[in-house]
Amino acid sequence: MKNLTRRHFLKSLLGLFTTGLFTLGYARFLEPRMLETNVIPIQHRLIPKAFHQFRIVQFSDTHLSHDFSVHQLLEIVDQVNKLNPDLIVFSGDLIDDPPHFQNYEQAVLVLKKLHARCGKLAIYGNHDHGGYGTTIYQNLMAAAGFHVLRNDLIKLELSSGSVIEIASLDDFMLGKPNVEGVLSKLSKDIFSILLVHQPDAALVATDFPVNLQLSGHTHGGQVRLPLFGPLITPPYGKIYTEGLYVRDGMQIYVNRGIGTTRLPLRFLSKPEITVLVLKSE
Repeated sequence: MKNLTRRHFLKSLLGLFTTGLFTLGYARFLEPRMLETNVIPIQHRLIPKAFHQFRIVQFSDTHLSHDFSVHQLLEIVDQVNKLNPDLIVFSGDLIDDPPHFQNYEQAVLVLKKLHARCGKLAIYGNHDHGGYGTTIYQNLMAAAGFHVLRNDLIKLELSSGSVIEIASLDDFMLGKPNVEGVLSKLSKDIFSILLVHQPDAALVATDFPVNLQLSGHTHGGQVRLPLFGPLITPPYGKIYTEGLYVRDGMQIYVNRGIGTTRLPLRFLSKPEITVLVLKSE
C-alpha cells in the first residue's frame, strides 16, 4: 500500500513537472509568435460619411531587443501593409533599452517600408523616453517617415473636406503630458481620437470631448491566468488592460502589443495588430 501511494505521488509530481515545462516552453517560444489581427468596428454619430470604412491600423510595444529582432519587425511591417491601412498608428515603446540598442539604421529601413494613404503617426511610450532615449526615438521615427506627436492636436482632412481631430499626450510615466492644454482644444462637434501610451489616461480624458482613445503599454498583462487575469500590469495600466472598453461614452481600445519586456514570455496574451474600422451613422 505504501509503495502504491509513493508511486502515485511520484507520478503526480512528474506530471506537474512536465506540464510546467511544457507551459514554460509554450510561453517562451510559441505564443510570442502567435500574432493576432483583430478588426474592431468603431461607430459614432460624429464620424463623417467620407470616413466610413476608414481603416486605422494600430501596432504597439515592439520592444526591439535580443528577444525581438529587426528581422521579426519586418514580418510585422509586411503584415500591416497587407491590411491596406488608411492611417498607421504606432502607440509607443519601440525599443526596450534605447541607449544599448545597436541596429538603428536597420530599424529605420524596415519602418520606412510601412505605407498608408494618410500617413504614419507615432507617440511616446515610457521606454522611448527611458535611458535618455527621447531624442533617439524622435530622430529614428522621423527618419522612417512617421509624424511623431507629443502633446499635439492635428486635423486629418480628406479630399472631400471632411475632418477628424487627432490629439496626442506625452507618456504619463516619464514624459510631460499636457492634458488640459491639448484636450481642452478639442471640438465637441468633430470626431476626435486621442493617442496616448497608457490606457488609464482615460480616467482624465473623459473630462474632455474625446470620442476614441488608442493605447498600448500593458501587453495585455503579458502573462495571464484563467479566471484570474493578468498577473502584473504596469502603472497607468491597472484598469484598462486589453481590448475595447466604453467609459462615459468614450471608446477605449488597448492593444496588447507585439514584443515583451522584463521576461520574454507571453501566456494567454497573444501579440496583436489592430484594425479599427470607422463607421459613420
